[in-house]
Amino acid sequence: MPTIELNGHTYAVDEDGFLEDPMLWNEQVAADLATTEGIANMTEDQWKLVNYLRHYYLEFGIAPMVRKLCKENGFKLNQVYEMFPSGPAKGACKVAGLPKPTGCV
Repeated sequence: MPTIELNGHTYAVDEDGFLEDPMLWNEQVAADLATTEGIANMTEDQWKLVNYLRHYYLEFGIAPMVRKLCKENGFKLNQVYEMFPSGPAKGACKVAGLPKPTGCV
């Protein structure tokens, strides 16, 4: 199992950099993972999406579809890509500590 070290913390991740154990996630983990996406400081809107993804995942056990993510948070898809340039699945879900989505997020 690969590990990465970010800001003095070591994390077990899969081959794509997603946390192996989503239950180890906290805001520090999110901030550290955000650096792998080129995000030095998370904005309020980025936290809003990340927290939505976490709550949805904890309730349903999967990541929401991107349409639902956008609709329920009031963001257009292009805004999500501005916040997370690698996209809602690769970027936002990774920062939220979710497993790598298998379908369309």
